[in-house]
Amino acid sequence: MRFYVGSDHAAVDLRRHLVAAARALGHEIVEELGPKDAQDRADYPDVAAAVCRQLAADEGSFGLLVCGTGQGMAMTANRFPGVRAVVCSEPYSARMGRAHNDANVLCMGQRVVGPGVAETILEAFCAATFEGGRHEARVAKIRAL
Repeated sequence: MRFYVGSDHAAVDLRRHLVAAARALGHEIVEELGPKDAQDRADYPDVAAAVCRQLAADEGSFGLLVCGTGQGMAMTANRFPGVRAVVCSEPYSARMGRAHNDANVLCMGQRVVGPGVAETILEAFCAATFEGGRHEARVAKIRAL
C-alpha cells in the first residue's frame, strides 16, 4: 500500500512511530506531512486537506492521519470527494472500515491509543480488503453524496 501520512503537533510522535511501522510491514510512505516536532504548531485541517489532495491525485493510495483524538482529522478528511476516513482506537473497527466501507484513510489519536495498539490498528487496516458484494451498494450511496 502507498500512504500519505500527516499529523498536527499533538501527534508527531505517533506519526513517526506509524511511519516506521508501515515501512516495516513493507508499505510505501509517499509523503509525510506535518511539523517536525510537537513545539511547531500545525492545524489539523491544513494537514488533513494536504493529505487528501494528494490522495485525489494518486488513485489507489491511502491516507494515515493522526492528531490528538483522530476526530478532527477524520471530520476534515471526509469533506473531500472520494475520501472515506475512519477513526479507530482498536483493530476490529480498522478491519471492518476497510472490509465493509472501503475506507481509504485511517485516523487515530495519540492521546487515545499508545504506539503498540496503534500498530495493531494499522496492521488490521492494511491486512483487510474491501469485500464488495452487499457492501458495494452502500459505498456507492456514499460516493453519490
